Amino acid sequence: MTKNVLLVGESWVSSATHYKGFDQFGSVTFHLGAEPLVKALEGSEFKLTYMPAHEAADKFPFDLDGLRAYDAIILSDIGANTLLLPPEVWLHSRTVPNRLKLIRTFVEGGGGLLMVGGYFSFQGIDGKARWRRTAVEDVLPVSCLPYDDRVEIPEGTTADIVQPGHPAVAGLTGIAWPPLLGVNEVEAKPGAEVLARLPADQGGHPLLVLGRYGEGRTAAWTSDIGPHWLSPAFCAWEGYGRLWKNILGWITEGR
Repeated sequence: MTKNVLLVGESWVSSATHYKGFDQFGSVTFHLGAEPLVKALEGSEFKLTYMPAHEAADKFPFDLDGLRAYDAIILSDIGANTLLLPPEVWLHSRTVPNRLKLIRTFVEGGGGLLMVGGYFSFQGIDGKARWRRTAVEDVLPVSCLPYDDRVEIPEGTTADIVQPGHPAVAGLTGIAWPPLLGVNEVEAKPGAEVLARLPADQGGHPLLVLGRYGEGRTAAWTSDIGPHWLSPAFCAWEGYGRLWKNILGWITEGR
């Protein structure tokens, strides 16, 4: 049975200024960061709709019916402000539904939610992702810290699997995972299931955490969906696709 998944975020625009002696010129480039995931889910039971960050401000659903078209939502490297400040609010000072609260209601009614790490996930770089103390944090299996939560690991590290018998890591245990280059530091909530974490010498921070809220299921993967925190070896690893299918399968079970 096909399950509909909405991926929100994982895109950005870069502006550069080039200096050549006396002269200069500018350039702008657009980037998509979830292409490894898109490829991994091709032909699977999960039908992925990819909504880049710049589209989410006014295209992310403003009502529950719009959200209920999906079995699960993935929030990846997109800050809370994008959903809190659509053009109607930011430019015209009109009231609109609070979409963070709609996500909470969606999960409470049986929807799945996955937050993936990044510079604008959880609390993010300089604390600017701002998911702490929001309705979305209410449903996540982890709590966000009140400050910049990045843990940069340039030397690389691998995951410690804490619950090897869980279906979300089926087929991924007993083997060394490829290197990770960073995570968002979070705190697992009471009752949440920590399936994987960093080694003790890297702080033992949670990496994969699962939880429940109302009738729904939620997950937090505190590293990236692709580069830069996932190494090229991780994205090319045969277990990469299995990991995401396992997580999505668990949060949409029974849908």
